Amino acid sequence: MGAPENEALARRLMTEVWDKGDVKVLDEILAPTYVDHNPPPGVPSDREGAKQAVTIFRTAFPDLKNTVEDVIAVGDKVVMRITARGTHKGEFQGIPSTGKPVTFEGVFIGRVASGKFVESWEQFDALGVLTQLGIVTPPGAGA
Repeated sequence: MGAPENEALARRLMTEVWDKGDVKVLDEILAPTYVDHNPPPGVPSDREGAKQAVTIFRTAFPDLKNTVEDVIAVGDKVVMRITARGTHKGEFQGIPSTGKPVTFEGVFIGRVASGKFVESWEQFDALGVLTQLGIVTPPGAGA
C-alpha cells in the first residue's frame, strides 16, 4: 500500500470509527497484533482496548466530530492533525456530564502494514478539555 491508501485508511478511522462510533470497523483496519502506545488510563493497548477507548469517548461526547486539518502519509506512516468538537453528555474520566461543549486538538500517528494499522501514537489536549469542562482552573485565572 502507498501513501494514498494509507491516508484513506486514516480518514476511515476518523469518519467511521470516531465520528460514527462504529467500533466493528476496527476489526477491519487494525491488525490483530495492533498496539496503541498511549491508550487512555486503564485501557488495554490492543485492538479490544481501541474499541473501549472509542466507546469511552463516544459515551462522554456522543456528538463527537473530528475535522482532519492536515494529513501527511509517507512510507508506512500516516500523521493527522485533528480538531475535535463535542458536548459533554456522559461521564468522562469519572466526571459526570456537564453539558458543556469542548473543542480540542490532537495528533495521530499510525504505522501501516499489509493494509492495516499495526501500531499508533495519539496525543490530545486533555488539559484543555478539563479546563473547558471547568474541572481545572488555568494558572492566573481568577487572580
